[in-house]
Amino acid sequence: MVKKTLIGLMAASAVSLAPAAPASAADEVTWGMTPEVQPGGQIYAQVLSGVGNGCTPTGPVTSKGFAAPLQWTEGGNWGKHAGYTTAIKTPGKYTASFPCTDGRKATQGFTILGTPPSTTSTTRPKPTTTKPKPPSTTTSKPAKPAKPQVAVKPAGAPQTGDGSLS
Repeated sequence: MVKKTLIGLMAASAVSLAPAAPASAADEVTWGMTPEVQPGGQIYAQVLSGVGNGCTPTGPVTSKGFAAPLQWTEGGNWGKHAGYTTAIKTPGKYTASFPCTDGRKATQGFTILGTPPSTTSTTRPKPTTTKPKPPSTTTSKPAKPAKPQVAVKPAGAPQTGDGSLS
């Protein structure tokens, strides 16, 4: 009996001596957003302010990857805030964020699929310079008009049928 009590006390003290979670993990906001989207596709984001480590948004979700800021247009249970926006057409990795009422800033990354544009400068193709041909000085013979085709008329009953349905 004494042995079980000592083991229990040792386990309890070990738990109390465990280091606390880093402050940055406690500051992170739990929210969801479409992780990958096609260029020009729709992006959905949601935060549940009443669950876990959510927050109540004080403004829209903004990103350089959005055609317009994501407005919180849907609500619901557990303090749900959700909405949609459209991705820009330039592929790449982007970050989206919004402010919380408690002063935190929620941030999350997403990807617009496709090959991102190269960061090196592109050279423009040189315009082709072709000299126009001078007008022809030689006179060509006018084209002969085509002879009209003569219509062939059948000679008699075997070629046209005699009208009977034999």
